Amino acid sequence: MEKVNIYDLDGKKKNLVDIPQLFYSKSRKDLIQIASEVASSKNKQAQGRNKSAGLRNTAESWGTGHEMSRAPRIKGSGFSTARNVGRVPFAKGGRRAHPIKTEKNIEKKINKKIHKLSIISAISASGDSEWVKNRGHKIDKVPEIPLVVDDKIQTVRKTKLIYSILTELGLKDDLIRVKKSKKIRAGKGKRRGRKYKIRKSLLIVIKDDFGIVKAARNIPGIDVVKLENLSIAHLAPGGLPGRLILWAQSAFNELKKYEELI
Repeated sequence: MEKVNIYDLDGKKKNLVDIPQLFYSKSRKDLIQIASEVASSKNKQAQGRNKSAGLRNTAESWGTGHEMSRAPRIKGSGFSTARNVGRVPFAKGGRRAHPIKTEKNIEKKINKKIHKLSIISAISASGDSEWVKNRGHKIDKVPEIPLVVDDKIQTVRKTKLIYSILTELGLKDDLIRVKKSKKIRAGKGKRRGRKYKIRKSLLIVIKDDFGIVKAARNIPGIDVVKLENLSIAHLAPGGLPGRLILWAQSAFNELKKYEELI
């Protein structure tokens, strides 16, 4: 079984650890994309229209004998033209024919086995430098993939300190890439509380949080997650596998429990 180095907070080799079998399984991009679509569907907010929309008017048909269509016409307008026709979908100013409804089920589902395989595939892809490069990460100065660090990183409480540690591990180029990627979103979303878009950088997977979550949250593009909460949204944002991951030693050792799923 191949081994990988464990690095201390100064970027120096400390020890060796076996690479779990998860990293040798075949990466299935199709399964990852399916699982990503399912995960994103659960975060969508239901949309719909008021059931009385388009019906709040005085429109009523004139009946027969006027040599005009029997479409409902708004009262009190003084005109009998089509612009005053309401309530009916086929007329200008009428209600929507089939408006979107909040009752529509927009949440997609996935089989448990496929979901597990998608997680394994995403972890395997994160351990392959080619997948990581194809995703756009700058890893020329990263010592090796997968990258494992001493558990002391979980106790870091200062943003300045965590940034210097990542720099020592050769991750500065990727952090700069993400910082420069910030741009204004195209479309209406810019006035709905999501004005800016920014790319994803490093994912830090930990076993326990002793302050690192608060320390890293202000660095653009970085996500910190506990192993027990690891999801396809963290491993393959947007359905694209090969995310650059920094493993805490204890979290990396815990991956052996998932080998029975292969």
